Amino acid sequence: VQLQAFGGGLVQAGGSLRLSCAASGSIFSTHALCWYRQAPGKQRELVARISNVGIVYYDDSVKGRFTISKDVAANTGYLQMNGLKPEDTGVYYCNAVRSGNMLSWGKGTLVTVSS
Repeated sequence: VQLQAFGGGLVQAGGSLRLSCAASGSIFSTHALCWYRQAPGKQRELVARISNVGIVYYDDSVKGRFTISKDVAANTGYLQMNGLKPEDTGVYYCNAVRSGNMLSWGKGTLVTVSS
């Protein structure tokens, strides 16, 4: 199964974007969906996670602003991002994780938040 993130773009601070993660096969009923962010010059970091049974986790930096969700039947995951800040700028990737193992990284999508 391969994953592809899309939906990024340029937005002003305070704006919103909705990222999508398309899987080439059925996976979100068995794997957690994770969204990662890699800011310029920094390491990739986990920002949100939803388990196969719907338990969610958010990094403190996005809590209250981002919402992770998934449509298992459509093999698609989402990250709704509201109240965007310049520090949210980066390339966003999605991945699927099970028992600590993740799939190969797909292409990310660039989010740029201007001040």
